[in-house]
Amino acid sequence: MSQIGITGATGAIGSRVARALAAEGHEPRLVVRDASRVETGLHGLPIAVVPGGYADEPELRGALHGVDVLLLVSGAESADRMDHHAAAVRAARDAGVRRVVYTSFFAAAPDCVFTLGRDHHATEQLIRDAGLAWTFLRDNLYLDFFPLLAGEDRVLRGPAGDGRLAAVAREDVAAVAAAALLDEAHAGASYDLTGPEALTLAEAAATMTDVLGVPFGFVDETLEEAYASRAHHGAPDWQLQAWVSTYTAIAAGELDGVTGDVERVLGRAPLSLRDVLEAGR
Repeated sequence: MSQIGITGATGAIGSRVARALAAEGHEPRLVVRDASRVETGLHGLPIAVVPGGYADEPELRGALHGVDVLLLVSGAESADRMDHHAAAVRAARDAGVRRVVYTSFFAAAPDCVFTLGRDHHATEQLIRDAGLAWTFLRDNLYLDFFPLLAGEDRVLRGPAGDGRLAAVAREDVAAVAAAALLDEAHAGASYDLTGPEALTLAEAAATMTDVLGVPFGFVDETLEEAYASRAHHGAPDWQLQAWVSTYTAIAAGELDGVTGDVERVLGRAPLSLRDVLEAGR
């Protein structure tokens, strides 16, 4: 059997994929920065520790030696994330990895409104240019994040207007990733992963109010208000632009459009916001 590798295996997506594969009797190699963060239930799996992460190309190359199919989870948001992605792709190529399953982003394009979506498009191109076989999982925003988007007053704020987004559950993304790692039929496929419905943020707030039993709301900020309300974080300009452009991408309709890709891969309907909220209560 092919050796599967999972980067970001202590994160929300990678750990779910590892659990799914282990439950089916597979032994993926977990590539992590810190072995102490690996879930107890996964300690029996092979673990390769790369403290420097994607930036440490030589160590990562060694950790990937012998891996045939790799889940490449996109790196943490940073000003130099593209440098890290480029190093990870080179390490995978030079280690002999044959196919990469990459967690990209819905509507990724060189000129998409969401600024970080441009990085995802560029990373897809790096993988292609490296001569690696690939499967791209173009995830919409995560349904799991909706409560976290609200402030302490439980109000979501941003210049999203009446735009809709077909957000997807992390559980579904991980399940699709596991399926893609196991089956060569997914080579060369790009999947736009969405939930079963496209919601406005006002509708999402109403659903959270109903399920969680406390009031949530949505305020449609102007661009100026959006930047001003986030200025106190002291974040660099690239980060502020990423935060705000999440909402302007929704307003522009870039995250709208329900697809059937989750159901096509998994044979079941994707989870809804209500499903995710009820499971997390």
